[in-house]
Amino acid sequence: MAVNKSKISAGFIVVGVLAVFFGTVLVFVGPIIIDDQVVKNTIIDPKNNLSYTMWKDLPVPFFMSVYFFHVLNPQEILKGEKPMVEQRGPYVYRKQCQKENITFHPNSTVSYREYRRYFFEPSMSVGNESDVITIPNMLVLGAAVILKDLPFSVRMLISSTFKVFKEGPFLTKTVGELMWGYDSKLVNFLNKYLPDMLPSTGKFGIFAEFNNSNTGLFTIHTGRDDIKNVHKVDSWNGLTELSYWRTPQSNMINGTAGQLWPPFMTKESTLSFYSPDACRSLELVYQRPGVMNGIPLYRFVAPKTMFANGIDYPPNEGFCPCRQSGLLNVSSCRYNSPVFISHPHFFNADPVLLDYVLGLHPSEEEHGLFIDIHPLTGVPLNVSIRLQLNLYMKSILGFTETGKISEVVMPMLWFEENGYIDGPVLTTFHTNLVILPGVMKYMQYISIALGLVNTVVGILVYYKVKRSSNRAAASPFFENSWRKTCEGDTLPRGNTSTSTGERTPLLQVKQH
Repeated sequence: MAVNKSKISAGFIVVGVLAVFFGTVLVFVGPIIIDDQVVKNTIIDPKNNLSYTMWKDLPVPFFMSVYFFHVLNPQEILKGEKPMVEQRGPYVYRKQCQKENITFHPNSTVSYREYRRYFFEPSMSVGNESDVITIPNMLVLGAAVILKDLPFSVRMLISSTFKVFKEGPFLTKTVGELMWGYDSKLVNFLNKYLPDMLPSTGKFGIFAEFNNSNTGLFTIHTGRDDIKNVHKVDSWNGLTELSYWRTPQSNMINGTAGQLWPPFMTKESTLSFYSPDACRSLELVYQRPGVMNGIPLYRFVAPKTMFANGIDYPPNEGFCPCRQSGLLNVSSCRYNSPVFISHPHFFNADPVLLDYVLGLHPSEEEHGLFIDIHPLTGVPLNVSIRLQLNLYMKSILGFTETGKISEVVMPMLWFEENGYIDGPVLTTFHTNLVILPGVMKYMQYISIALGLVNTVVGILVYYKVKRSSNRAAASPFFENSWRKTCEGDTLPRGNTSTSTGERTPLLQVKQH
């Protein structure tokens, strides 16, 4: 029985040592295996069906919510009074994106054009596309600012032209017309006699050039040569830098195309991406960690310096001419139209902008821009890009349509493009990138713990068996000694070599 127990103890020790060894190996090798899988599933490769499909077709639902600033006092504005606006909306559109003309190149890059289409979602909207909204007329008030330096007589002539075509300083149109275009005799006239003056050759609408269009020819890195470069833009429309701005730094095309980012992000990482709609590269900074449906994330937000002017933030000098901080002048890439981009309701902007317009109420929760990223893979889990479109307007002598309008940056609308991982995509993502790595992580510690327990048990059993064996070996010696001792003590007293009768008395009496 002792021999069997020895084998059992040896078995416990061997199994324990092996388990500790396996767990220790997992501690060091596990992260390497996970990182290797992340790299394999992040590289843009048609052979990897899951990651390639996610990059190509964006299975995550994206929506664009549009909020208009309905002008409540247009006639008073023409008299020089402060504009008063009321937010209307959201008018929600489902955004469908698909990459086409995909071409892979030998230098580990891939080119494509991404086409976008918008479909109105009545059930998600507050109102309908037939709702009537009043906003400033960009054609008239924008043209007045652009042409303010022309001779007075020419300005009067252009003003008369506006009257002929019945174009006033404010538009009252349906949401659908303002979004996707409306018939304008002035637009038709300009397109006929002054081609290329307007961005659209058909109907004039704020988002007319967005629908059924593409964002340009992007060439990005696949990550095959260096995973740190995956998704980063190599060129846009054949350009490696822009020409809209005043400094080389401002004209740089940095970061990704704004949909996916390189893996292995840290809290010191920044989220850079190039936005053709903003005509520049933007950069978000880390704000805080978080969790979404059990998946860890990092939240990145727009820094206050994103739209700061060159005085408050010198690196932004290249984006000037500037006005107050919080405004980005995009006239250089928008046909010189006096259009400015900002955060909604002038959030994070110079407070003086709020003094010029009534009806604005900025807050970070409703108007802040953020992207929630899974730091291990660089995949966005929740995205909310919020921007506001503003028109700079003022009274221009010679343009009677401008009346006595006070100089103001007038908000026209703001929009939010948002999307989040959900459904089967979320399940697959959670399984592959949370559950499996978690199981591997716990396995290594469980293996080490069980290994230590087995080893300790084996050692205890071994010593117990050894101690029992020593006792068994010592027992016969003590038994024989005890037996000899007992036998010596019970020996008969008369058992001597001399008989009783032959004894010699100790004292013998001598007889006479």
